[in-house]
Amino acid sequence: MANKTMRMSAAGMAAPRQREHAVLRYYNDAANHCTYGVGMLAHYGPCTPEELRRPVSIAEVNIQLATRVRHAEEAVHQRVRNHQLTQEQFDALVSFTFNTGATGARATLDAANRGASREVVIHMNSNVYVHPRDANGRRLAPVRLQGLVNRRREETAPFQAQQTGR
Repeated sequence: MANKTMRMSAAGMAAPRQREHAVLRYYNDAANHCTYGVGMLAHYGPCTPEELRRPVSIAEVNIQLATRVRHAEEAVHQRVRNHQLTQEQFDALVSFTFNTGATGARATLDAANRGASREVVIHMNSNVYVHPRDANGRRLAPVRLQGLVNRRREETAPFQAQQTGR
């Protein structure tokens, strides 16, 4: 089975830290969900006042990052069995899955399993919107985030390189 022994590389692990910058406290993200660390969802919905006052240690961020990356790796292993990935492609899919969750990444991972790089790029690039919620939890109109556009540019690069033969 292709990719079964692959793990996210050191460069892949460094990317979220460079992109997100570790925030050592809870905060409400662009979708108004409680988040901390390197963009790690604590829970859906806004942080409570108590959470907003609670600091987070770098050790807690590191433990959660490692755990969540491991879950994302497992999702890639489960769904991308037929097509051998390069290390850069594997890292990109783990990063994407970490960000969207295994369910949100399913179509992208299925395209990668077929070796359909063009479809991988299309699916990844369609995930640049968040659906903020108001204070009552009602879903608002989607908002395109430049940060997600930039992230997807990085994540799609290994698949675009394969399309052009680089």
